[in-house]
Amino acid sequence: MKNWKQSPENPIVAKYIDCYWFIEKTAADTGVDHPKLNPDPAAHFLLAPADQRYHYQFGDSDIIGSGCHLILPNTGSITMDHSKPFVILGIKFHVGALYSLTFDCALPLINSVLTDTKLLPAELRLSSVLSLFLDKNNPPKRVCAALDEKLMPWVQRSQEDIHSELVRKVVSIFDQTPIADIGRAMNCSQRTIERAFRKVSGLTLKQYQSMTLLESLLVYLYQHESGSINWADIAAQFGFSDQPHLIRKLKAAIGATPNDYLKHRNVTIDVYGDFE
Repeated sequence: MKNWKQSPENPIVAKYIDCYWFIEKTAADTGVDHPKLNPDPAAHFLLAPADQRYHYQFGDSDIIGSGCHLILPNTGSITMDHSKPFVILGIKFHVGALYSLTFDCALPLINSVLTDTKLLPAELRLSSVLSLFLDKNNPPKRVCAALDEKLMPWVQRSQEDIHSELVRKVVSIFDQTPIADIGRAMNCSQRTIERAFRKVSGLTLKQYQSMTLLESLLVYLYQHESGSINWADIAAQFGFSDQPHLIRKLKAAIGATPNDYLKHRNVTIDVYGDFE
């Protein structure tokens, strides 16, 4: 298994792009064939060879296609078919970034996959970058520099407004500020914050909080052996009212109880690691 993750070096691009990431699974690699992508408030654009198939199960829906596609923020877990070898170069956007970036179509904000690349901006039709990252002699920094260069004209056409600017500020203080205090910290009403956040990201503040909390919890669990995990202690550490509250939230988010999760360890961080 080969993987890496890098941040954009261009500060203008970095305003909208969180990171670039890469995963390659070969026929010799073993592991979980159907990992789960946990709920994520950020969109990801996936570059892949045109003949490489993908299959996602989201609730009762099956999404099947091949090649490049855009995964929008998802409020539930997505089961992916990774049973065959694959290679993917991903672009992770900042939360709410797609609101400011120009598209030739109206996008649903959440819970969808855009499979028709003809609807994407020309800068995301990255055939030259695709060939670059498929060449194993090219280091990640060269691939990322090429992405910065290709995406630059697109991000320069971005359109900011008071809502997107407010959401960017909210996200920057979210980890240190209780939801009830965000309006006071931003010097505006809580209702204004909520409306702007939903308009830009498609999510409520509570949904965003739940997703970021789950991500922190999964990182913590990934870093600890199953035998050393005490769920009651973890519930207290992560702000759940009690252990049953944690169990309900985890089951709602990834469709598994804590014990089932520890048995299978099948979310993406466990399968592919917290790679850098």
